[in-house]
Order: sequence, then C-alpha cells, then structure tokens
Amino acid sequence: QGQEKLSCNPKKENGTHVVLCELGNPMKAGARITVDMELSVSGLEDTEDAITFQLQLRSKNSPSPTNASVTVTVPVEAQAEMELRGNSLPVTTVLPTSWHWVEGSRRLDDHGIKVEHVYELHNKGPSTVSGVTLRLAIPQQLSDHVLLYLLELGTEGGMNCTHHPTLNPAQV
Repeated sequence: QGQEKLSCNPKKENGTHVVLCELGNPMKAGARITVDMELSVSGLEDTEDAITFQLQLRSKNSPSPTNASVTVTVPVEAQAEMELRGNSLPVTTVLPTSWHWVEGSRRLDDHGIKVEHVYELHNKGPSTVSGVTLRLAIPQQLSDHVLLYLLELGTEGGMNCTHHPTLNPAQV
C-alpha cells in the first residue's frame, strides 16, 4: 500500500558480494510485498554480454528447508560516443595553375606542396572501447591528374595502421 525505501547493506559472504536488504520485521503471515531494486554495478569492462544475480528470500523467524533462490540474468551493453576531429597543416593551400612535375625526382619539393592531415579519434564515453576501426578514403586522382600524393601514414597511442599499397609509389 505505502512505499518505503529499503535499507540495504553490502557484505561479503563466502567470497561473493552480497547485498542484504531488510524487508520488514515483524511481517504478518500471508503478506505480499513487491520490491523494485536499482543496482549500480561498476567494473563491467571485461564482462561478456550479461551479468547474473542470484536472489534469495530468507526468514529469521522460521528457517525454510529450501531457501529457494532465483537467478536473474541482466544483459550488459556498453555505450560510448566516438568523435572524429581533423585538420590540415597548413589550413589553406593555394595550388599553382600549372605544376611542373619533375619525372624521376625523389625530392619532395618536385612533387608538390606538402599538406599534412591529422585526424584524432576521441572516446567521449561513458564506456571504454576496443576494436575500433577507422577507414579514411582520400582522393588521390582527379581525372588523369595526381590530386594528392600519399606519402606516409602514422599513428600514436598504441593503434595499428594498415594502408593502401599505393602509398608513396615513387619512394619520394
């Protein structure tokens, strides 16, 4: 009929974490009680796709020979918001109307103006992430002309980088 907040205490019993909640004392015979519980569980980064709770109702007055318990499985889904930031150095590049490509040269200046693109992938949380794949499509040609000559790719922060086989084909 009325709503009350339960007083619950975390304990450790036999190497497991137990939350003990006092439902009422004394309780009348045949009483029906509905309990809604909200649990906050941390450290779920290494959890597969669910966590399992075992619920048991015990009475101090008359021990039950069964002490029946119920297993409740709750699905776990990690949520994280990723943000991609990028910029170019220099921010603006003016290309000449005609460019004289020096065939066979291995000097960078003979192949165009250097532009560096930097991309940062940020995890805005709340969960940690792993196994993230970022694919960048960079236009290399416009019609039959070289638009961007991809010189190198690099990463920081323990990431792996795989690249297209046309990276730096003239070995500049």
